[in-house]
Amino acid sequence: MTEAPPGPQGTEEGTSVPLTGIRKAAAKQMVAAWAAPAFHLSTGVDMTEALKVRETIAGATVTDVIIRACAAALVQVPEMNAWYEDLSTRRFAQVNIGVAVATEAGLTVPVIHDASALDLAEIAERRRDAVQRARHGALKWADVSRGTFTISNLGMRDIDSFDAILNVPQVAILAVAATRPTPIPDGERGMRWRSVAQLTLSCDHRAVDGAAGAAFLEVVKAGIEAPIARPGG
Repeated sequence: MTEAPPGPQGTEEGTSVPLTGIRKAAAKQMVAAWAAPAFHLSTGVDMTEALKVRETIAGATVTDVIIRACAAALVQVPEMNAWYEDLSTRRFAQVNIGVAVATEAGLTVPVIHDASALDLAEIAERRRDAVQRARHGALKWADVSRGTFTISNLGMRDIDSFDAILNVPQVAILAVAATRPTPIPDGERGMRWRSVAQLTLSCDHRAVDGAAGAAFLEVVKAGIEAPIARPGG
């Protein structure tokens, strides 16, 4: 008995599935991002206080604490709140933070506009609305445009650390990994266990240097580790 030659349905040929919509746009974006000379900076952050946010502000999550901390850092280190354009950078007065959201159609990045002017409860409200509309395919162009910085949070996944790809033309993106129980030195008391997450900042070296990136991460770390104030407190 003669075997039939493999055809379009055969396992050797496979099936071609063209990229469309969000995935097609993302593929083009990744090609541009890969051309940028990126460097990466990582630090461990104590998430103990941030994890209490659900008990303090209804509907808030750790992501909202990270957004708030990044907004403050972008104000203090303005060179990070920028786009790289042909041999120049464009800095922005308004802080517009994108949050990467996985949807059935692919990865999308709704933007929390003017994040530095919002308190934690307001950030949480806008983030919830944006994520819900992203997952229902209800975002408009205004919801995903004018971002000046991006956060990619995989803290809900079993990921120890990762480097996020730049969301060009933005000059930086922050990757947030899972929170792990971690022993850390505690002076004469020896070691203590704390909830620690690895943050990794990817930067476009054409626009910013390591000193600016390190300064930015220091402010983000301090903001995340600070106690959460109750609304009106």
